[in-house]
Amino acid sequence: MEYADLVLAGGRIFCGLNEGFVEALAIADGKVLATGTTAEIEALTGEKTRRVDLGGRVAVPGLNDAHMHLLMLGIGMNEINLRPESGVRSLEEIFKRIAQEVAVKPAGEWIRGGGYDHFELSEQRHPTIEELDTIAPDHPVYITRTCGHVGIANSAAMRLANITHDTPSPSGGLIEKRNGKLSGLLAESGMRVVTDKIPPLSRDELKAAITRAAGFMLSQGFTSVMDAAVGMGYGMEELHAYEELASAGELPIRTWVCIYGNHDGIGDQAHAQGFRAKRQTGNLRYGAMKVFSDGSAGGLTAAMSEPYVAGDPNNFGIFCYSDAEMHKSLKHYHELGYQLAIHAIGDAAIEQVLSGIENADSAEHPIKTRRHRIEHCGFLSDGQIERMAKAGIDPVPQPMFIYEFGDLYVANLGEKRAHASYPMRKWVDAGLHPAASSDAPVTSTNPFQNIYTLVTRKTKVGSVIGGDQCLTREEAIHAYTHFGAYTQFAENETGRLVAGMAADIAVLSKDIFTCDVEEIRSDVVCDMTVLDGKVVFERQV
Repeated sequence: MEYADLVLAGGRIFCGLNEGFVEALAIADGKVLATGTTAEIEALTGEKTRRVDLGGRVAVPGLNDAHMHLLMLGIGMNEINLRPESGVRSLEEIFKRIAQEVAVKPAGEWIRGGGYDHFELSEQRHPTIEELDTIAPDHPVYITRTCGHVGIANSAAMRLANITHDTPSPSGGLIEKRNGKLSGLLAESGMRVVTDKIPPLSRDELKAAITRAAGFMLSQGFTSVMDAAVGMGYGMEELHAYEELASAGELPIRTWVCIYGNHDGIGDQAHAQGFRAKRQTGNLRYGAMKVFSDGSAGGLTAAMSEPYVAGDPNNFGIFCYSDAEMHKSLKHYHELGYQLAIHAIGDAAIEQVLSGIENADSAEHPIKTRRHRIEHCGFLSDGQIERMAKAGIDPVPQPMFIYEFGDLYVANLGEKRAHASYPMRKWVDAGLHPAASSDAPVTSTNPFQNIYTLVTRKTKVGSVIGGDQCLTREEAIHAYTHFGAYTQFAENETGRLVAGMAADIAVLSKDIFTCDVEEIRSDVVCDMTVLDGKVVFERQV
């Protein structure tokens, strides 16, 4: 008789949307051995079995952040934190934090920061190049808005990038001028002109960043993540850093790699070197190819069929590529065997991507079983949802966008479009698999704020955006577990707690299914994380 290595009992255990709840669970050899009543599982315990008393708490399958930037998150942990929840509510606070770095760094050394949201600042605007110059005349400074699609650089950074007041905006990007002079603001491909001049991190530094971010994710109950656009910052070195960690058994979390396939990316190079779909090394699995179609709705750069109501009345957003270029790229990567994971937020960008995937369909390379994905997929029509369902193309949304940016969507796009954004209920009812995610570090990784938004559609100030798109709490966990696994072809391995599947589990501090809904975002935390049957995080109380 096989005895359990680990047993969970004394609380409710959610095994999956169809499986429901059980009283106890047994783990052996890294997999779920059995689920059932306390008495049934007690019969599987031996002298060496570790028992975890849930004490009325609830356990769920390990969470899966189906779209985030793990490496970028880890790098950002060593940069200036400008996110609103860190206390940045004014330009003065941004300048104060930059000045603190100026005081300790030698002249000429880069100063980096990210996460500010101009909509959350008391001044309701971006910093300017002149303001950054005043604080840091002798240091190149580059900070990014929370969406990651807009950055601000000072004159020292602009000089290193050879950007002058006469430099035109690159294709698919913006180098903003006001009254003929640089404002400091860069968007989309315009950002790369500056970021390409920032000294690269070493492979060891990249590995440390991955490890740092992975440990943080484990502490929140995540056992699986997707790193979107690996290679976007440091090229092939990012893949090699991941591969070295995984080969040595030192990658702390299941990571599904999405390769950066833009024209300035590493798609073909990665393919030539054998980094292909479904390759696996330890906790590392290679999946999709990422291409950007547009920007962000908060940054006024997502490509829309109707203009924004804020700012320039003729602004429809930014396309990164022409239709012909995008369609050619999608067909190319589809035929190389990659799953597609294409960034598209505005309805015009979604149309470009959706039609491109449809046009890539052929008898030799059918799209139906490939589980192509549209990342974010924020603003779309019912007709587009129907076409996605027909082609087996899944959306990978970020409910946290509603929580953090929902009120900004109303300001930028008007109530009608804002309330129709990220339609989780429509997607689920259409038979799609909308895998919940954070897009961190664009938003917080906090899964409980994300789950709160899935079930309430409330922003952080309490506005309800699209209240008819709420999910039940069970559906919300399903979206954060099984749907993520499905979009990564791992639904028979992770995402549910069923005998024979991986013992990936998150133990939560409260019963998230029965507590007051407001407690989900404010009081619930992860107390324990189990990966492959091993306790990899335990909160110290």
